[in-house]
Amino acid sequence: MSDETPICSAKGCRVPAVWVLAWNNPKLHTPERRKTWLACGEHREHLSQFLGVRGFLKDVVPLQEWERRAGEDGRTGG
Repeated sequence: MSDETPICSAKGCRVPAVWVLAWNNPKLHTPERRKTWLACGEHREHLSQFLGVRGFLKDVVPLQEWERRAGEDGRTGG
């Protein structure tokens, strides 16, 4: 795994990410703004639930698809 390999956002996890969880906090962000967390297969559900119960989760997309979309429209995560 190189330093460029995206890793899971779960605390203590160092596994390569395969999912992007797009979210926003409506109290802080405009409706179109998307922050991102990355998830491995094992932590996808846990992180999705964490964001979902708060009403923050907007989309869960495979990392390769997110990167393809970003390349097409110039979007960056974060």
